[in-house]
Amino acid sequence: MQVYDLDEVLNLIERKELFSCRLAGSGCYIKIEEYLPVVCTAIHAGHELRPDLLKSCQLSDEERHLQESGYTDELISSQPVTLVCMDSRLEYDLNRPRALSTSYRLASKRKLWDKAHSAKQRALSHRKHQDFFTVYQALIAKLERLFGMVIVFDIKAYNTQEYLQAPLFNIDATQIEMPRWQAVINKFHKELDLISIPNMASNTAIDLIDSGMNYLTTHTNAKFDRTLVLPTQIRKVYVDVETGNLYPQVLDALKLGLKQALSTTSALFQRKYNQRSKVRSANMLSSTIEPAVLNVDAQLYQLASRVGILKYVNPVNLTAERRRFERAPERFIPDFHYRQLPLDTNEFKQKLYRIPTERISDPAMKRLYSDMVNSLSEQLDLLSSVGQEDFLYHSLRHYGRPDATDIDNARFILYARKLEHDGGEIMAASAACELMKQQAADWGMQCKVQLSSTLLARAMMSSAPPKLMVNSHARFSYAEVQRLNHHELGIHMATTLNSRQQPLKALRLGLPGATQTQEGLAILAELDAGYMAHERLNTLAYRVLAVDSMLKEQKFCHTYSFLVDEMKMDTADAFVTTTRVYRGGGFTKDHLYLSGFIRIKAISETRNLSNLLVGKTSYQYLDLIDELVERNWLTPPKFNIGEDKHQQKMSNNCNLDYLLDSLRNCPPV
Repeated sequence: MQVYDLDEVLNLIERKELFSCRLAGSGCYIKIEEYLPVVCTAIHAGHELRPDLLKSCQLSDEERHLQESGYTDELISSQPVTLVCMDSRLEYDLNRPRALSTSYRLASKRKLWDKAHSAKQRALSHRKHQDFFTVYQALIAKLERLFGMVIVFDIKAYNTQEYLQAPLFNIDATQIEMPRWQAVINKFHKELDLISIPNMASNTAIDLIDSGMNYLTTHTNAKFDRTLVLPTQIRKVYVDVETGNLYPQVLDALKLGLKQALSTTSALFQRKYNQRSKVRSANMLSSTIEPAVLNVDAQLYQLASRVGILKYVNPVNLTAERRRFERAPERFIPDFHYRQLPLDTNEFKQKLYRIPTERISDPAMKRLYSDMVNSLSEQLDLLSSVGQEDFLYHSLRHYGRPDATDIDNARFILYARKLEHDGGEIMAASAACELMKQQAADWGMQCKVQLSSTLLARAMMSSAPPKLMVNSHARFSYAEVQRLNHHELGIHMATTLNSRQQPLKALRLGLPGATQTQEGLAILAELDAGYMAHERLNTLAYRVLAVDSMLKEQKFCHTYSFLVDEMKMDTADAFVTTTRVYRGGGFTKDHLYLSGFIRIKAISETRNLSNLLVGKTSYQYLDLIDELVERNWLTPPKFNIGEDKHQQKMSNNCNLDYLLDSLRNCPPV
């Protein structure tokens, strides 16, 4: 941590420099990631005591923690401008005037010290108090000159047992000019009530908790007329008050909720009082990527970039197994062989869980990268068990299984009267490949399109290097080529190329849930381009039922017979579909295509999905991705082929539209 003296800090503020440091000879920590008219303070967060005071303190370490507002500095760490006191309030209380800031007794009349402080001790503590307010005044004065009106969130914590009625949040409005600032109070109250905490209800009160002298507000009101201070007390639900043990999940939930509440309230403040009509909550956060995020991102990408599931799950002896199947399909038991995994999974996991996600201040980003670590761990379990009995368990854990809604939708599609569709001329794979090459060139995509004789699918994207491979054994209709253009190139290639433009490399790996989202986007692109057909929906439906059959029957020949005899699927397609779900030992991924399409289609009707194309994203992080694009942490997608099509129906087929609208939206995976 950098240490600057008082004059250096004041000069940095005056020059509008970005910095973070501890004030020399003081417990004051200041961070300015971006100059915005919002300041967050945690003046009671500190626990440090000078050795001479620690020696004479009559309170135990646990008792001191009860008097302090520990972790409130973490609760505001995602905010762009923060002031934190790292010294214990028992030494000097910034909530009191300087002369009263050093106390001999607690409010309970219990003595704090063996003896009263000497004049020298009091002078040192008073100087620290003065230095804090000198920095604070310089900062507020600078922000008022830059923006006009300024808002300060003064965050403290209190112990539950002190009050019969204990709200989670209390806003102290005793020194606030309510007619002037009522709209901000109401907004902050509403946003605090929206915060979700595990196993407890969120409630907010005004002036229910005694916050003491509240000198920070008094001092601000005396010096500045254009700054609003919102003193806020938080009930210490994030620690066990008896033992002091932390509840990490509760703290993380509070950090995430407060980030949203503070930035949303600040944005309203900007719009209403500084006349910045276009300001949104993301604009009230730093536009510079947090160094800890870049560090975690780089470590994760370096470690995980070699992990690719399909490469190791696809059988290497598929051609031989197909011939063996054709000789006796009713007795066929697959004997698939797979590539060896060139990873020590134990060593990999050790490195994975050593990635310091806990150092990330932004709670949403911390959660995202923690989710990625857990998802990659699941993928490692899946890869290390290919061809073994527990592969199915790991597949279910990572991809889930089709539920009743998925199965009902699949059967509805397959039992519906077939909708005829003219797919145009039938062509060989070589001709289809040329059309795809031309489409990639027309869209300005620097990538390869080439034939492959080893594919199980009809076409498949490879990201390293960007390449679209086309099954050389297949034949394609013109409509199918166009579907593949918009599916494979318009989405999968586009998100691959877009991810390479991003400063965060995690977008190249795939966020948790990326399979369902990316396939949903790709199938929606087929619909938006006007090339969706009932037979295409049938393929997705067959996959759902094949996964369901595999989980029930667990015999290749039974699933194949079910698809052919009961569901009337073409024999060649049934072999491919059955192989897809039995590879590895039971691969459940295929049920996500249909549910992903239905879910993405439903979301697209209520909001813009363009930012999902910035990389290998997942709809469950769409709010965060939109925020990151607004904050310039991510670059808007360069390749967005369907940008102008998402707001309109492109099928030009009323019967198909009716069929699609009849499908039930699936719950999130």
